[in-house]
Amino acid sequence: MKKFSPPEMKEVSFPTPYTPLPHTPHPTPQPPTLQPLLPMTAIITKPEQSGELLLKLSRETVPTIDNGKILELRESGASKAQELAIPGRKDEEWQFTDLSQLWAIDFRAPQTVTIDKNALAAFLLPEAKNSRIVFVNGIYQPELSDISALPAGVSVSNLANAQKDVLVNYLGKEKTPEFFTALNQAGLSDGAVIHVTANTVVTTPIHLLFITVVEEIPRFYQPHSLIVAETGASVNIIENYGALAEHCSDLPVNYSYFTNAVTEIYLEANAEVIHTRVQRESGDGFHIGRTIIEQGRDSRYTLNEINLGAKLCRHNLDILQKGEQTETNLHGLAMITGQQTADTHSAIYLNHPHGIAKQLHKCIVDGSAHAIFNGKVFVPKPAQLTNASQLNRNLLISNKARVNTKPELQITADNVKCSHGATVSQLEADDLFYLQSRGLSADTARSLLIDAFSAEILAKIPLESLRQRLGQCVACRSVE
Repeated sequence: MKKFSPPEMKEVSFPTPYTPLPHTPHPTPQPPTLQPLLPMTAIITKPEQSGELLLKLSRETVPTIDNGKILELRESGASKAQELAIPGRKDEEWQFTDLSQLWAIDFRAPQTVTIDKNALAAFLLPEAKNSRIVFVNGIYQPELSDISALPAGVSVSNLANAQKDVLVNYLGKEKTPEFFTALNQAGLSDGAVIHVTANTVVTTPIHLLFITVVEEIPRFYQPHSLIVAETGASVNIIENYGALAEHCSDLPVNYSYFTNAVTEIYLEANAEVIHTRVQRESGDGFHIGRTIIEQGRDSRYTLNEINLGAKLCRHNLDILQKGEQTETNLHGLAMITGQQTADTHSAIYLNHPHGIAKQLHKCIVDGSAHAIFNGKVFVPKPAQLTNASQLNRNLLISNKARVNTKPELQITADNVKCSHGATVSQLEADDLFYLQSRGLSADTARSLLIDAFSAEILAKIPLESLRQRLGQCVACRSVE
């Protein structure tokens, strides 16, 4: 493959002929029961108007718990959202992400729906069949949840049933201002809470499942998750976003919705969290997520992230190493096609000696899709003897596919081992010819090369069933 390392954020495309093949549908799930719909109103065109509407919808949500901490956070979030500027192309952090389609939609508040348990079949994981908590349209569903397999020392609940001291000590702890995070906080009404007490090792994976029922009226959902691993604790989390659909969760359905998700993860000293985040929203949905990780000394955090769905997906990832000998591993894969946009912005702050940070993010871009990656690693003077590496690899399949990439290292410490880089490539004619000369068809050869490119990230996923399922998704898309 021909490769290069761009010194700054650039847009790249390659002229590669591409012929789509038919898509193989999945079994049709049982349809949900919806409450009566509300009439549509005029389309909004200005970001300021849309921002005001989203804030209004956030403030109108009713908390599921009468808790002073929740009310305080809601008021603080609303105040911040009013003060902060609406993100746009003039902002450096958003210059390659076009939000105009999002701002043009008149979103409505969440709607309570009833779905049958069988409708979740495509999302359930056999390894976590008795260790899952389910939210539908942002609302906790106890009848669809099952945590009977979890041991003593770990609690999984919604906000209303969470321990008050956990909420007081951790919820909303990170104060970094950002518009969409402030919106989520202003509308804080319910969410998932996982609390692992000191020295508890949870061998059963815990599945956080956030399902959207797509309908004609565009809805606005704001899930919030809080994960706390106390000193010496260990836990494996799967955070899964998807939409009920007749075929694949991430296929377009001609109806829009907006998921604005925030996840807070706190690791105390010597704790370990393995976190798999899967985003398979509807192809006409919008997903903006922020994940905040705070690590104590000797802790280990691993993220395996897969982005396949949404018309526009943006993930803001912030990791703060707050102790010595802290380890952070980030593995990401975005596979997009059509008119999709997938944007990953990450920032790792190594503030203490002997820190480790390793990041590998891959993008497979087809059709007229657009991938964006901006990763920052900060190594200040106190972070001596740090070992940090960052690599963004991109594979462009079609002649209209685009990528903007900008890995960054900001180093002031003088005794460190750090590296970063980016590559952009296309499928090589020589590789395709070689495989075809061994009797493979052109489509099979292309599919094998794409599968090989993605395999390094998929292999990191700790659950075999999920790893196989996502591998099938990649294989299916590689021959579309």
